[in-house]
Amino acid sequence: MNPLDFYIDGAWVRPLGGETLEVIDPSTERAIAAISLGTRADLDLGVAAARHAFTLYSQWSREQRLDLLAAIIEGYRQHSEALAELVHREMGAPLSLAHSAHVPAGLGHLQRAFEVLRDYEFDRAHGSTLISREAIGVCGLITPWNWPLNQLTCKIAPALAAGCTLVLKPSEKAPLSAMLLADILHQAGVPKGVFNLINGDGPTLGDGIARHPDIDMVSFTGSTGAGIAVAKAAADTVKRVSQELGGKSANLILADADFDAAVRHGVSSCLRNSGQSCNAPTRLLVPRAQLARAIDIARSVAAHICFDDSQVSSAMGPLANGAQFERVQALIGAAIEQGARLVCGGVGRPEGVTQGYFVKPTVFADVHPHMPIAREEVFGPVLVIIAYDTEEEAIAIANDSPYGLSGYVTAGTLERARAVARRLRTGMVHLNGSKADNGAPFGGYKQSGNGREWGVHGLEDYLEVKSMFGYQP
Repeated sequence: MNPLDFYIDGAWVRPLGGETLEVIDPSTERAIAAISLGTRADLDLGVAAARHAFTLYSQWSREQRLDLLAAIIEGYRQHSEALAELVHREMGAPLSLAHSAHVPAGLGHLQRAFEVLRDYEFDRAHGSTLISREAIGVCGLITPWNWPLNQLTCKIAPALAAGCTLVLKPSEKAPLSAMLLADILHQAGVPKGVFNLINGDGPTLGDGIARHPDIDMVSFTGSTGAGIAVAKAAADTVKRVSQELGGKSANLILADADFDAAVRHGVSSCLRNSGQSCNAPTRLLVPRAQLARAIDIARSVAAHICFDDSQVSSAMGPLANGAQFERVQALIGAAIEQGARLVCGGVGRPEGVTQGYFVKPTVFADVHPHMPIAREEVFGPVLVIIAYDTEEEAIAIANDSPYGLSGYVTAGTLERARAVARRLRTGMVHLNGSKADNGAPFGGYKQSGNGREWGVHGLEDYLEVKSMFGYQP
């Protein structure tokens, strides 16, 4: 594997263009590799290979695809150390987090796709009609830099399970783990043309994937603005577009909850992965009578964050790239100017840190729900605390957002948490500190997207539905 090459039609090949881009380690701000930026001509080669391979691969039996996924899972396990190291270097996740979360997330999606494929009913009888689900075709996958292995595998695994062929454009800011994954797929025996990887930027390659007439579906994860551009570019060819976009998730702590534990868990969850998670609980809603206590707890959690792996449970890495660092700094500065009360953190690097895209864990209070800092997705370690007077008001504040990806509710009883969760206009809700379930659908309402990933729903995103009338006598 040469980082300057692309993986097309079963081999690493030289790109047709000559433009390159450095991959920067966000901890040191130094280049660790250079990749090629693909052209539309490179994309055409990848799509042609995928189109040619689809004819045979889409007819593979369930058993053949299960054997392939099993080989990929084994290869992924064997390369887990190298994958963790690449994620650490390309997007800045502490090694402890890369080992405990990033790599296991990818493995979990591969294993889940295997389980779903093993048990899924592709054919279902409806009277004399057979309703059959079959591979949608050539799929263009566009993935982000914040959870690279998670986003790669939750698209690649179900697409392969469905019988689709793929053209992947990973984030040009964090492409190295994707390139190693391509090698793993190759070693596992993925047939020529079934999987293709081409590096490139959004305006050239991302737009090209969305517009390409021989791509049947685009699966995109990224910002809402970029998702809108993808959808518009895809419209002329009427291809399916599945999107997992931004979020500004509310975390409702109800008055009868175990308050200290709930706030501590909420703040830690917001800061995890340096706040670079679309479903992060970035709006903490607390009863007004307990606002001061919430502020003290948040300040305490932030104060224990370290910027190396010396304390595994509280280690926080840098933001993944310089552009995101500058954006987050600007949003923090604007919030201060607009009157939000700075509890801790603020602009600039943490004390004692002289290099890297590190951001101070930042908490704001006295935040009005209509302030930009309470409505815009920051994608950094920034939490806003909003006080409410009644449960009805808390639900209204939570739902007053252009996003609807995830929500969080903690209450004294599970019954009460369930009742509030049903009123949140979000695709997911975590009850009383529960973790995500990779067998359940992941996705959101409103401007958080229109598709679902993970589990059975993730597989069905890559399937067409065919009705065969008169199939039974």
